[in-house]
Amino acid sequence: MNSPSFSFAHFTRTLGGTLLAVLLSGCAATLPIPESERTPAQLTPPAVQTPDRAPSPPAPVTSSAKPSEDLPAIKQVDLKPNAVLGLQAHFDIWERIRMGFAMPDLDNDLVRNREVWYASRPDYFLRMTERSRPYIFYIVEELERRKMPTELALLPFIESAFNPQAVSSAKAAGMWQFMPATGKYFDLKQNLFRDERRDVLESTRAALDYLQKLYNMFGDWHLALAAYNWGEGSVGRALARNRAQGKPLTYSELRMPDETRYYVPKLQAVKNIIAQPDSFKTVLPLIQNHPFFKSVPINKDIDVELAAKMANVSLKDFKALNPAMNRPVILAAGTPLILLPWDNATMFENNLQSNSDGRLSSWTAWQAPRTMKAEEVAKEVGMTAEKLRAVNGIPPRMLVKAGSTLLVPRPSQKDSNVAEHLADNGRLLLAPEVVLRKIFVTARQGDNMALLAARHGVTAANLATWNDLQTNSKLTAGKKLAVFVPSKESRRLSKAPPGPQAAGKSRPKAQSGKPAKRSDKPARKPAPRVAQR
Repeated sequence: MNSPSFSFAHFTRTLGGTLLAVLLSGCAATLPIPESERTPAQLTPPAVQTPDRAPSPPAPVTSSAKPSEDLPAIKQVDLKPNAVLGLQAHFDIWERIRMGFAMPDLDNDLVRNREVWYASRPDYFLRMTERSRPYIFYIVEELERRKMPTELALLPFIESAFNPQAVSSAKAAGMWQFMPATGKYFDLKQNLFRDERRDVLESTRAALDYLQKLYNMFGDWHLALAAYNWGEGSVGRALARNRAQGKPLTYSELRMPDETRYYVPKLQAVKNIIAQPDSFKTVLPLIQNHPFFKSVPINKDIDVELAAKMANVSLKDFKALNPAMNRPVILAAGTPLILLPWDNATMFENNLQSNSDGRLSSWTAWQAPRTMKAEEVAKEVGMTAEKLRAVNGIPPRMLVKAGSTLLVPRPSQKDSNVAEHLADNGRLLLAPEVVLRKIFVTARQGDNMALLAARHGVTAANLATWNDLQTNSKLTAGKKLAVFVPSKESRRLSKAPPGPQAAGKSRPKAQSGKPAKRSDKPARKPAPRVAQR
């Protein structure tokens, strides 16, 4: 992913546009009126634009005044599509978002209900908007670049309250709440070292790709948003039902789960509050219309704590910008870019350059040559079993299967980075550690070693070994033989999922006051098969 599209050129374009507005009489671009001085009419969102078509440039305005004879004649400039945005001096990011509203408005009782819900919780709304500060400029830039409606920048408020570490009860993760299967479909890597469903750049790219796909599929933003929440297959079937019954093919007329029915009204309510915060007695934090972070390339594996220290940012702030990291090390082969606050990026680059010959990582990747106990692995790689389990998320009484990739201390003689195939595909494979208990079974009339062994789920060879017999030994009715079977605890573990579970946060209750209806069941999907998020 390239670094954010904002650059010095963007700044000079905006500044140049403002100066041009001062110099040219009658120019269409003007400085915005502060909110406190606006009339209610001036607070109304701009007219709706067709989302897949760039707005037409403003018609040139000619002045009746003659130019000075001492000055050269000013040539009329034909603006490129969307170039008028460069002439807009946006006071903050909220003003810029308002300028790009392009979806049809939804106006019904559910919207009013959600407006009351958000407006009655000013502290919660302020926390959400403050949490968006590091990310929202970049999202708006990407939406404008794709000519998509800027109210989509508000969708993470509905999905995750702008928390990139959010995990739903259905295992949807990240700011945009991708399910594992849908994340894989949109090339979001999920492995031992990183989960790109949480990555700021990659998850935004995937979410906007998905939303564009859904809009192209349904031709309606409200239906596209319903499909983003409910799955395109579910929306397609609901439309087919309405079509068969002669009912309207609109979002409001579809039969859908409560969560999806409230989904677009919640986004509309947030849009209305952002458009006219004074009307809802809501205070929006000042978020300047400039980038919060900068992408910085790395070419060596580096510990997360060291990277934060070299950038002079707290570990919490570093992880907020780089939330995809699953382990205490960043592998350059898998994560060639890190995000840093704009003002700290130069400091990090300078420190990185001054340490170009030093070793920046105390960890490396190690593959298990065979199935082993955690204690065996720990002894082989030179660390305690407790730390091995903690760093790699290995539960008690679980074996590390052959071929598993683990994070282990980096040997002093090892200077090379972790290979790309491990950085991209490293997986931890676990199996329950089987503890056997001894029981005695009785042979029946006509039994032989093979029949008795099959009845108790063991092999004839093992049964013979345990009882100091041959596999062809004859058995008499009533003869007792020893059999070793898994303990009850081992059987319980064998039924558990083969690996550590994410410490997921449940999706909060739906803001209608009812529990969210997002299903834990796999979504049914049309071709191409894309899972419900």
